[in-house]
Amino acid sequence: MAKRATNNGANLGFEAQLWAAADKLRGNMEPSDYKHVALGLIFLKYISDAFEAKRAELLTEDLADAEDPEEYLAENVFWVPKEARWSHLQASAKQPTVGKNIDDAMLAIEASNASLKGVLPKDYARPALNKVMLGELIDLVSGIGMAEEADRSRDILGRVYEYFLGGFAGAEGKRGGEFYTPRSVVGLLVEMLEPYKGRVYDPCCGSGGMFVQSEKFVEEHGGRIGDIAIYGQESNYTTWRLAKMNLAVRGIDADIRWNNEGSFHKDELPDLKANFILANPPFNISDWGGDRLRDDARWKFGVPPLGNANFAWLQHIYNHLAPLGTAGIVLANGSLTSNQSNEGDIRRELVKNDAISCVVSLPNQLFYSTQIPASLWFLVRSKKFGAGVSRTGQILMIDARSMGKLVDRTRRELNNDEISKISDCYKIWKGSGRTNTYRDVPGFCKSVTISEIESHKGALVPGRYVGFDRTVLSDDRFHHLKSEFAEIRNALSTISGELQESINCVERAFNG
Repeated sequence: MAKRATNNGANLGFEAQLWAAADKLRGNMEPSDYKHVALGLIFLKYISDAFEAKRAELLTEDLADAEDPEEYLAENVFWVPKEARWSHLQASAKQPTVGKNIDDAMLAIEASNASLKGVLPKDYARPALNKVMLGELIDLVSGIGMAEEADRSRDILGRVYEYFLGGFAGAEGKRGGEFYTPRSVVGLLVEMLEPYKGRVYDPCCGSGGMFVQSEKFVEEHGGRIGDIAIYGQESNYTTWRLAKMNLAVRGIDADIRWNNEGSFHKDELPDLKANFILANPPFNISDWGGDRLRDDARWKFGVPPLGNANFAWLQHIYNHLAPLGTAGIVLANGSLTSNQSNEGDIRRELVKNDAISCVVSLPNQLFYSTQIPASLWFLVRSKKFGAGVSRTGQILMIDARSMGKLVDRTRRELNNDEISKISDCYKIWKGSGRTNTYRDVPGFCKSVTISEIESHKGALVPGRYVGFDRTVLSDDRFHHLKSEFAEIRNALSTISGELQESINCVERAFNG
């Protein structure tokens, strides 16, 4: 049996300790600056370890040249010049030139590997960067994976890089969260879409987490990594660099494009038709330049309003779907009910044309960057699924708002069992689950007809359709709610009495 993916971010134990140690070294340095310092060094350690492992292998082969860059590039291993190898940097960690040595290493690696040109951070020699801290950070990173075999060591470095990305997103708050989608949310999208084979696309890919999780999914379910091809686009240059390093650390080959105009105004992959699209567009963008795109061919279901890009993202993504493709998109909950401008009309057209297969209401507090409640939209070109199952004229509504557990004061995560419960429900509904017998579950899921949605004026809020499961209300919870209601009633009664007394006072004053 294929192993269930563990995408909720369960770590290897030492990752949090490494993060705490590295964060302590940061001192008063801003997380947004320190992020590139730390992640750049982890990246250097990764590609150096991968290079040294391949070099050791070549040294045992009679006809191989361990100093020939082509021997490495042929195996998708980055060539690392002598002056850029980790052993060289570690030897100079306590020297005042350590910053310049790292910058030189980054430049040498970029010069030897065209795919990394312009990607790596190269400002370690700046006077404001504490060289003692830098040396201690090199020592800390040097210990990662030292006791492991080569492949295991590189996997650990990849895990550490991913963990640190999340750590920096949390440390930076709203600004940091813009480049990072929480792992449990990505894990849910991946489990529901099941990207086993074909083209995977993200038009606003951030730091590349969707792609990392997609490759993990294939690995953990017994597939071949080469069966998926990855494409993406990102408008923020700094974030694009993070994505390129994140994918390189995982050994993932991907076509990730950057331009500062973004996917709406300069679609780098206009002819791409993807089998799977995963996206977490920035919520409710008002300055997306829609006034310059009023006649765009992508607006099949209606012209998006100038003041909000949500329905522009949905239609851009739908435009990139292959005939049997499917997409999972994170959007603000307002998109489920909004009737501003013509958003309601576009949503009703999406419903009427069977472009939506599923909507999932997510718990609050899942994201680093916003407290805005969010939902998942799943778009399809066809609802004729496997095993002869057709869901034409239906949409699966899933209410997962009660799920998730607080991992700190402000943020919640979905656990593996919750991810499985949601994704299994969708798979069973499509006929691809472990059982083909789908049933509505009060309070959790319901397969809703288009006519029923039309009776709700096109609203797609799952809570309106799934109902309430009275069996989950324990006696203790019932008495607690009853007590709360009594307190609210008494408070309202008190306020009402005070208001009436104030009215009486005013009347007495007027009547003299």
